[in-house]
Formats: sequence, structure tokens, C-alpha cells
Amino acid sequence: MKHFTCDHDAVSETGQHHLPAAEAWVRFLAHFLFVLAAWTVFIKYIFPAGYALAHGEPWHRYFYWDFWPVAHAWLGWALIARPRYTYLLAVTVAVVEIIIIVAKFAGFLADPTWSIWRTNWFVNKVFVLACFVLLLATAMLKPGCFKPRSNNGSNKDEETA
Repeated sequence: MKHFTCDHDAVSETGQHHLPAAEAWVRFLAHFLFVLAAWTVFIKYIFPAGYALAHGEPWHRYFYWDFWPVAHAWLGWALIARPRYTYLLAVTVAVVEIIIIVAKFAGFLADPTWSIWRTNWFVNKVFVLACFVLLLATAMLKPGCFKPRSNNGSNKDEETA
């Protein structure tokens, strides 16, 4: 019976390298974060700049300035590279994001305005919330999935075993 562990690279009986389910899941979360970062850049910067320019307004008029896309890309990288601080970073960012989004949803849903800007924001935040709920659940249920890696990409615990 196979179990859900975070071995970083396994070799099957046929000699093929594959990722165990837990490692594949963490990589999925990392790539989810990369997609969210790119999507957020589009929603907060590229789309608003194009809209403003098309309407003869200053290119940055509709920007919603923040650095969340950078934080999401950094966390995605950390999930793959696994520096020592990965677990703490994952839990901290997930908790902060969940609190912020739930608070913003409470305020918005009390009196929603479904403009193109707010709808884009809302849809983006639904996916961001889903990502961070999944990330926090993984951190709480399988904290071993965030163990640091050595320089060659393997799990440090595997080197001493």
C-alpha cells in the first residue's frame, strides 16, 4: 500500500524517475502560485494600463498597487527550492492572505458592486483564497512536505538515512 509521503524523487521498479503524490502536490501548489502571480499582474497592471490607454487616460490610473505577485512568486519558488524558512513562509503568507481576503469579502459582499474592476478583483481573490486554504491545509496536515532540500535537490533527511 502506497502512503502519502514527501520523498522528493523516487525510482520505480522499471528505473523511471517519478514524483510521489505529496511532492507532486507541493509542486502543483508552487505552480498554482506562479499562475496566480502572473494572473494578478495581468488583472492589476496590464489590463488596467491597456484600458486606461485605450480611453486616453494616464496609463497607471486604475492600478491597484501592491507586491502580492512578488510574494506569491517567492513562495512558489520556495516550495520548489525548499530553503529552511519554507514552512514558516508558507504558513505566514497563507494565514495573512486568508485573513485579508475573508475580511475584504465580508466588506464587499455586504454591499457588492459588480463593475468590471470589482468582478475581476473578486474572481482573482476566490482563486487566491482557494490556493492559500489548500496551502495552509497541506502545511497543517503534512508539515514534512516543506522540509528543506540540500543543494542537489534531495531531502536532507534522505541523505542521512
